[in-house]
Amino acid sequence: MDMLYNAEKERQEAIRAGERALSSLRDTQQYLGNARLWGIVDLFGGGGLTGLFKHSQLGKAQRSLERAKADLKSFQRELRDVYGLENIRIDISGFLTFADFFFDGVIADYLVQSKIRNARSQVEEAIEQVSRILDSLRSMR
Repeated sequence: MDMLYNAEKERQEAIRAGERALSSLRDTQQYLGNARLWGIVDLFGGGGLTGLFKHSQLGKAQRSLERAKADLKSFQRELRDVYGLENIRIDISGFLTFADFFFDGVIADYLVQSKIRNARSQVEEAIEQVSRILDSLRSMR
């Protein structure tokens, strides 16, 4: 009975960690979407205020991305404790590398838009991956 309790406890901890990661990823996705929209306006001569709004959203996205990285690492650790899911891994190596250079030295609005598109794509892939794993965890009983 104690073993069943521990297995359920580990599963619940993994679910909570996955939900935190998913929430952080969705926040990041939203901020990147907002930054993208402000960036488009900026491309068409939106002015200084537009750039300020865009960079504000990029700053929020960066902070959210850092939180998502930490949450994904935590989720990955929790998955190791769940019986039956020991071999499931979250592939965050590319995501982490991308997050490290995403906000470095952007000099032109077009480059910013390109980086935002790439970031959104990687965040969406991570959301799909975490969602699939959470579905697997939830279906285990």
